[in-house]
Amino acid sequence: MAQDLLKTAEAHYQAGRLAEAETVLRQLLQQQPQHTEALHALGLVAFRAGKIEAAVQLIEQALIIDANNALHQRNIAAMYRQTGKFDKAIEHGKAALRLKPDHPMTLNNLGVAYFDVRDFASSLASYNQAIVLDPRYSEALSNRANVLRHFGRLDEAEADCRLALEINPKNWEAHNNLGGVMRQQERPAEAEQEFRLALAVKANDRDAMHNLILALQEQKKYAEGLAAAEQALQAYPDSADALCIAGAIYLEMNNVPAAQRVINQSLAINPDRAESQNLLGRVYFESSQPEKAVETFERALAVDATYGDAYNNLGSALRELGRFDEAVAAYDKCLALMPANSGVYANLVDAKTFRDSDDRHLVAMERAVAGPSALSDERQMYLRFALGKAYDDLQRYDEAFDNLAQGCAIKRRSAIYNEAETLRLVERIKSVVTSGVVERLQGHGVASEQPIFIIGMPRSGTTLIEQVIASHPSVKGAGELREVNDALGEFRMGRASRTPYPELMGELPPPELAKFAQRYLERAARHAPASARFTDKMPSNFFYLGLIRLAMPKAKVIHVNRNPVDTCLSCHSKLFSGEVNYTYDLSELGRYYRAYHGLMQHWRTVLPTGSILDVQYEDVVSDIETQAKRILDYCGLSWDARVLDFHLNERPIKTASTAQVRQPIYSSSMERWRNYEKHLGPLLGELGDLAR
Repeated sequence: MAQDLLKTAEAHYQAGRLAEAETVLRQLLQQQPQHTEALHALGLVAFRAGKIEAAVQLIEQALIIDANNALHQRNIAAMYRQTGKFDKAIEHGKAALRLKPDHPMTLNNLGVAYFDVRDFASSLASYNQAIVLDPRYSEALSNRANVLRHFGRLDEAEADCRLALEINPKNWEAHNNLGGVMRQQERPAEAEQEFRLALAVKANDRDAMHNLILALQEQKKYAEGLAAAEQALQAYPDSADALCIAGAIYLEMNNVPAAQRVINQSLAINPDRAESQNLLGRVYFESSQPEKAVETFERALAVDATYGDAYNNLGSALRELGRFDEAVAAYDKCLALMPANSGVYANLVDAKTFRDSDDRHLVAMERAVAGPSALSDERQMYLRFALGKAYDDLQRYDEAFDNLAQGCAIKRRSAIYNEAETLRLVERIKSVVTSGVVERLQGHGVASEQPIFIIGMPRSGTTLIEQVIASHPSVKGAGELREVNDALGEFRMGRASRTPYPELMGELPPPELAKFAQRYLERAARHAPASARFTDKMPSNFFYLGLIRLAMPKAKVIHVNRNPVDTCLSCHSKLFSGEVNYTYDLSELGRYYRAYHGLMQHWRTVLPTGSILDVQYEDVVSDIETQAKRILDYCGLSWDARVLDFHLNERPIKTASTAQVRQPIYSSSMERWRNYEKHLGPLLGELGDLAR
């Protein structure tokens, strides 16, 4: 009778008729309350119905009656794992194994539980035993690959995944795990295909969806990545993972407001999520709020002290605040956790000066590039730029240039720079914004004296000049603002014709200049809301100088000049965080400099006298007090001797010149190019008569 009822319940269960199965099993238990098979089967019915706690209670009851049933021990272990009670899962998994030591499934499940508690050695041992017992156990092979990934044994992990798929092509987890291996091997395009294959077998799997977004992000397929994140959120509205990755994508797209929006949504779901806190710290960092960034990165690390990326980001925020020793300590912690993260070295070298060839960071970098394992282009690039800076500090100039040349060559292969389009833009500006256009538009705009624009080539001394001005108590140093470019985009989109710049200047009715100026001032107010004056140190604003001077005729514009070859060499030696992609090829850099120089000559010709104050970097270095008085006088600011102690100003500085402007004035960067003259032929050839 009991066996007949069990068979009937099993038939209902297999057909998905859970209510009918439960009715039959409860009928049996009324007759035999201690029937362990009925209790176990009822637990399975409850589990399948999503009643996990009830399922656990039923099987525990069966085990109180008979603890020596390996199947019951194995199943309750799996249920405890589902509820996050990993210690109980391991306890029951071990009990099942004692009862049936040669059971591959029990060993596989125990391996999964060990993996959950990050006991990777025990996890690997369990999978190894399972595969010895059943060499064609596809699931165990796929799971073992995950552990091997954590030990850095990526080739073995890939082999396990491929064998698992050869045995069972529908093993979606093997596709997902193989994609994870490929991401670690920096093969995101292949990883993307594996994640898509996983989703083709198991649509809307949460992990595979999140992994696909990451692979798309790593390939800079931002639109596809955001679309995949949206799809994941439709399936799982509570997915903090999808929101986090979307936030990271928005940050890479420089859309900081959108990043902050989705990251805050992620934190609303899980306030203690370390990854979300880390990304929020990056939002603060990109918003020129390094103090808040430091606090937020520290919150992330309080949640997860092993979070290497948060240490890297913390180091960069501390460096921006001039806390260099603390920054190096943070970078060291990141490297201890992520020794293969070469990008950390590119950050670290800007926080210290190398004084000894036995420096531990230099030795580590040298070992990395000389090691037996081939480095990816990205890792090689970061290390080469970092070594270039270190060798330059040590005056080992040939080695410095050799490493910089290798780093620049790698970067240029992936950098998007349309030289012809850039040079055409310069010629279009010169052709469109003529003296006649300037005369027609003059006398309009907004009479605000707030902005002080500092323009010039990158690495020309713009940060030094801003630091001097920002040390005046009446001025807020706002740094490199994107507001001119963004305000111009908004202004254009608000017009019916949407004519591009610079052609816009030729058709613009004079009264509309005020609309652009107002948009700019409203945006800039976010960076200096309580200050009467503020600096905008975006060097590339020289492209828009005519528009700026006409829209804000009382604003001040300071153009910083530096020896052209020193400027270009300094540009060529930096791995910029932004898109300064004309700097990685010496010939392209020389042609860009000539175009910039020609455009500045044009502005001096067509704009009213006194529109620009030219400041020579070398003059500032030679006699800072005279030049500081000249600059303040031009800006209409009273003399204040504190500007001479600019290096004591603790304001945040987010440029490649952070370390330099934390020091008193020095002249070692003057004529620096002579140390590299024999390597600079392509640059000198393009600069021609400008080279000196």
